[in-house]
Amino acid sequence: MRIDPNLTLLQQWLSPAYPVGAFAYSHGFEAAVASGAIEGANDLRVWLQDLLTHGAGNSDPILLVAAYHSEDAETLLDIDQLARVFAPSKERLAETAQQGTAFCQTTAAISGHDMPDLTYPVGIGYAAQLHKLPLDMTTHMFVHSFISNLVAAAQRLMPVGQVEGQRILAEMAPMIEQSAQDALTSENTDLSGSCFLADIASMQHETQYSRMFRS
Repeated sequence: MRIDPNLTLLQQWLSPAYPVGAFAYSHGFEAAVASGAIEGANDLRVWLQDLLTHGAGNSDPILLVAAYHSEDAETLLDIDQLARVFAPSKERLAETAQQGTAFCQTTAAISGHDMPDLTYPVGIGYAAQLHKLPLDMTTHMFVHSFISNLVAAAQRLMPVGQVEGQRILAEMAPMIEQSAQDALTSENTDLSGSCFLADIASMQHETQYSRMFRS
């Protein structure tokens, strides 16, 4: 049986072993737990669902797709600036910028392709273009990785066990697929965000006294 090398490369990029430091960011989740906005597994489910339909789980894949289709450096940088402007807080901007820089530097070092410092979804999309990876697979695995990282963060912050965490991740599978599919037919003008509690939590996290995560 021949293994698709495209799948292997995407697995490498989106693996916890790839040095982007995703484990250090909670996307505002830590502040939401500290404030009592999230208290259990059911709250976690709703939080993730909202992010997939109205938050970064919806907007970031659109930016990834736009970067994949970019035809020149100027267009790519315009998309990257849009991604930075769309970040609702200082820490959320740092989250996407720092992960993106780490991803681009590592990918450039191991692939030989020149890559500028880009935000995380834009960097993933541009790298997928350079390597001629299938866009649908790239987008789906990116969204899945985003939700997986938040489930892992939840397991460190609240009483959500390993089995329960994986059960929640499995339940999110249809919404993850839908988010990826929607992004494939979206334009930059479709970018929107209305996860106000998550955005405010990311702002509150900036001044949180005791914390485990960087966002």
